Amino acid sequence: MGQIASRRRWWLVLTGALVGYLLLAYLILPLLWRHYEHEPGLASLPMVTRTASGIPGDALNVGFVGSKEDALRAMHAAGWYPADPITLRTSIEIVGSVVLDRPYHEAPVSPLYYDGRKEQLAFEKPEGTSADRRHHVRFWMVLDKGGSGRQVWLGSVTFDRGVGFSHDTGQVTHHIAPDIDAERDMLMRDLSKAGMVQNVFQISGVGPTLFGRNGEGDPYYTDGEIHIATLVIDGVRRNEPPVTIPAPPLIALKDQIWHGVGETIAD
Repeated sequence: MGQIASRRRWWLVLTGALVGYLLLAYLILPLLWRHYEHEPGLASLPMVTRTASGIPGDALNVGFVGSKEDALRAMHAAGWYPADPITLRTSIEIVGSVVLDRPYHEAPVSPLYYDGRKEQLAFEKPEGTSADRRHHVRFWMVLDKGGSGRQVWLGSVTFDRGVGFSHDTGQVTHHIAPDIDAERDMLMRDLSKAGMVQNVFQISGVGPTLFGRNGEGDPYYTDGEIHIATLVIDGVRRNEPPVTIPAPPLIALKDQIWHGVGETIAD
């Protein structure tokens, strides 16, 4: 009888452990890691752009809620310039800017594609004199009506650290700096300091990535989160700091750990 009772207890323990594992691994943790609660319509979307050749490009890491006009006003107030379209004239101008080290604040950016569409908005913030070093962001409208009834846009912001040859195609291109989270955070700060943001929240992006590569073969690393700013309407400046809508506790813990990893990599 004692052996039978002992076996039953072990079976109960093993069954309980198995059920606990299944619940944790297949239900609880996946729910904790996904946090689209602020914009549930984004849950099924891809989080990486593609080049014209179909190669995975830059990871999505920023976004905004608002109209195109709201974005134009907000980015202007934050000190970012709308990028010129690529034409023969602008192509000659950007070459002249790089070679002759002269300013071109509205230099065009190479196209990237999301869901088969080229970026609808592109902005940049120069660093230094010429167009070889600059912060730049591309945006795509992904929801015509989000949870608040306004449009939702996703984008990718990176820093061009110089001009060189693509590691994948050999074409002349800009090379990006690897810390794309730093660019994301800087853009959010610029918009917030300009009084253009009502609130900021996070959604899940590509996930923690230590050895990512963009469409030109440049390495990048990221905590995998997308920061989204809800913009003020009609450019009416906000005097109070934007409200930060907190991420789920597990995401916040992951981000805290990741930032320590990111600092180690940067050193």
